Amino acid sequence: MIKDKKTYHILVVEDNPGDYLLITDYLEEHISNPNIIHTQNYKETKRQIETSTQKMDVVLLDLSLPDKSGDELIENILEICEDTPVIVLTGYSDIDFSINSISKGIADYLLKDELTGDSLYKSIIYCIERLKKNNELFESEKRYSELFHLSPLPMWVYDIDTLEFLDVNDAAQKHYGYSSEEFLSMTLKDIRPPQDMPAFEEQLKIARQYPKEFISGVFRHIKKNGEIIDVDVQSNYIQYKGRNARVILVNDITDRLEYISAIETKNKELQDIAWLQSHVMRAPVAKILGIVHLLQRIDLDEVEKTILLNDLNACASEIDLVIHDIAKKTHEARLK
Repeated sequence: MIKDKKTYHILVVEDNPGDYLLITDYLEEHISNPNIIHTQNYKETKRQIETSTQKMDVVLLDLSLPDKSGDELIENILEICEDTPVIVLTGYSDIDFSINSISKGIADYLLKDELTGDSLYKSIIYCIERLKKNNELFESEKRYSELFHLSPLPMWVYDIDTLEFLDVNDAAQKHYGYSSEEFLSMTLKDIRPPQDMPAFEEQLKIARQYPKEFISGVFRHIKKNGEIIDVDVQSNYIQYKGRNARVILVNDITDRLEYISAIETKNKELQDIAWLQSHVMRAPVAKILGIVHLLQRIDLDEVEKTILLNDLNACASEIDLVIHDIAKKTHEARLK
């Protein structure tokens, strides 16, 4: 038989010498070099766990100790063992008690009469790996929670079928003005303007048709105070507490769109000014050039010269009006 060469630190809590020797034999049957610590009562066990610098990989616990037993022993052991898996080894085959023990946090419940080296080794390995996976899952959920709740941008999770809010972060509460309790009593429809409902229903059909696809878009939302904002929404599928859901990231782009609109308006005004300069002024300037050409002729009589000078004055006045109009529009554009 190939033995497990990994070093396991195992605390055996057993007051019966015969049972302890049997457990030791079972452990050495499958593990090359088990580091076994032996205690015989709760008080000794508590001192060992609290003072030892070496963390135990697993605790094998007999349910009947001289100073504690049963439910009380289980509860006290679990308190001091924290994240170390505890496997109960007992001679009592009470199914209800075993189920209750598992529900309290016991990793496994094994009967001594049915114990073998194989069953004990498998239980130890399964419990250690299960704890490892649970810790990884806990860390993953913790990271998700931190990314979600500490995000500077509004985020929420909603149920795909009912549209109910399932979770919202602090940024969403601050930005929209609703408390967490208010959000969790609402649906997505409550933050959409009534006039946008037909478009919302169409968007919802697409989202439900492709529930696990990444979806993004620009929509309108309404805050608690009635203010309507433009938002860039990023949406992705997530399983949340057994429900089909979507996690939403919201970026308020109202100010950005207003700024772009203002820039476009200003560009239009500048285009109008440029058109005035390039087209409206061209006509009187062309007239002036023509009049100057005629005045340069020496064969004009006084009447003709007077007419041309009047025309020249009229063109100058027309240019003056255009210049004033350009100056006015430029000033207005600068103020905006």
